[in-house]
Amino acid sequence: MLTIARDRTGIQTVITTFETTPGQCADLMEALQDAYAQVIRHQPGFRAAALHMNDAQTRIANYSQWDRREDFMAMLRTPEMRERNRRIATLCTRFEPVMYEVTGVVDPPAP
Repeated sequence: MLTIARDRTGIQTVITTFETTPGQCADLMEALQDAYAQVIRHQPGFRAAALHMNDAQTRIANYSQWDRREDFMAMLRTPEMRERNRRIATLCTRFEPVMYEVTGVVDPPAP
């Protein structure tokens, strides 16, 4: 389960945005879901991820957490992910992964 927490020392958060077209958005989402199911979730250091699609089907945002920056970078360098990322790049006009550290969290009010 993906839990956003500020006190998770050492956790690397990666937010990747993908720009696409409504005609390719479903194919891009399918490619991303397959990459997570078949490859990414099995990589050392992977914690959790979530995929989000906007209403216009022109953007997908991916939020993932890793034990360390090096774990995320190692996953990107695997031959299978290099091949998958070449395919993913054909389904979007741009994608950009950015690494973050969680510095603040807003929790819902207690019941």
